[in-house]
Amino acid sequence: MFAIERREKILQILQENGTAKTVELCEALAASPATIRNDLHRLARQGKLQKIHGGAALQHEEPADSPASVQNGGMGQPDVFSFRTREMQHAAEKDAIAEAALKYIKNNQCILLDASSTALTLAKKLACFRKLLVVTNGVYTMLTLKDTPNIDTIIIGGIVRKNSGFIEGTIGADILRHFHVDVAFVSANGFSEKEGLTDFNIYEVELKRRMLENCNHIIAMIDSSKFARVSSSSFLATEAIDVLLTDDKVSPELVARYKSQGINVQVCACRR
Repeated sequence: MFAIERREKILQILQENGTAKTVELCEALAASPATIRNDLHRLARQGKLQKIHGGAALQHEEPADSPASVQNGGMGQPDVFSFRTREMQHAAEKDAIAEAALKYIKNNQCILLDASSTALTLAKKLACFRKLLVVTNGVYTMLTLKDTPNIDTIIIGGIVRKNSGFIEGTIGADILRHFHVDVAFVSANGFSEKEGLTDFNIYEVELKRRMLENCNHIIAMIDSSKFARVSSSSFLATEAIDVLLTDDKVSPELVARYKSQGINVQVCACRR
């Protein structure tokens, strides 16, 4: 296969899947890792893709006045490759947070997981429990859990935006009245003391508010890259968070400041 054909095939794979790992491209194109990395570097320089840890994502920069941007209220909502990209980013930090979150779960509980990549990481660790009921608005979370023994999964009905990993809107939110949620695990695009947990998709934010209305305990799973970042809409006040789990890349000064304000911050050690 000529180089130009191989690179066109790489872009085709990214167009179909959003992201691809280097090892997957090597297998699909029968090429060496060095060859694929060279192709990715060249395509990245041409602005056709974005290199990420372990692979690549399709380059996607939507103008502020494009039809999709206008439809989304100019908020640039993420699509599937954005979710897959986020899933790969800060993976060690998310794994540490998810591992620490396990101690807040007990057998026979009803827990709630949002559609975040951190909650998906937690979902992949739940097979160790004897019996759980999981309520979620995450499509990927539901797909991960649907065949897991001893776990019953309820997905909240609503609008699935094309190529997205979450359900938005409150069409199916009434189902939440039928469940007593012991512990909710949520993440966010940003966190600050003043605004609490914030996100950029106002439709998902509204559903998250409804999801968290009647939960006994709320655990926020926020990696250190999200602190002092504020998105367009707040969905949970700081004082409503029972425990805030983060990774050990957060500055000790920031942890001390949060704790001095009564925020129950728990720092989770990443595996080195």
